[in-house]
Amino acid sequence: MTGFRIPWHRLVPHHQRVTVFWIVSGLGIAAPWLLGDGFLFAPRSESACIVNSIYDGDTMRATCGGNEKVKIRLYCIDTPEMQQKPWGTESRDHLRRIAPRTVRLVEHDKDRYGRIVGEVFNDETSLNLAMVAAGHAAVYPKYCSESRFFQAQNRAKSQRLGIWEKPGDQQRPWEWRRHK
Repeated sequence: MTGFRIPWHRLVPHHQRVTVFWIVSGLGIAAPWLLGDGFLFAPRSESACIVNSIYDGDTMRATCGGNEKVKIRLYCIDTPEMQQKPWGTESRDHLRRIAPRTVRLVEHDKDRYGRIVGEVFNDETSLNLAMVAAGHAAVYPKYCSESRFFQAQNRAKSQRLGIWEKPGDQQRPWEWRRHK
C-alpha cells in the first residue's frame, strides 16, 4: 500500500521553489522576533521572593520559592556604580525606597556571574521600569530592546531627572566600568 504523497512538483512550479524556500526559511528564522520575546519558546518563570538586601541600584539578594537564596540582576537596566558618587548611592537608595519586602520575580536569563536576570514587580508595577522612569537607571541597550524602557528613559531625560540632571559617565555606567 502506498501512502498519500503531496505532488510538490504540481503545487509549486520549479522556477518558484527557490523563492518559496527562502520565504519559509526567513519566516522560520524571524519567528522569535515576530512572535515576541519568548512567546512560544521560553515561558518566563515567576516566583514570589522576600528581599533580603539591596546592594546597589540594579542588584538585590532575595529568598525565592520558600528557601532558595538568589542574587538578582535587574533586567534591561544599568545603574551607576557605588563609586560613582553621588549617583550610585542615590540609585541604591531609591530602589530601597520603592522595593517592598515581598516582590514577584519574572526570570529572563542568567548572567555570566550566575545571577538571575529578571524583572522585579511590586504588585503590577515593574521596579526595573520605575528606576528608569525616576532617572535612577539607564536602559542597558546591549541587553534591552523593549520600547517601554526607552520611552521611560526619554521622559526622564527630558525632565532632567536623577542621572540625567547633568551630562557625565553616570548616564552610561557600562562605559565607566570599561574605562575603570
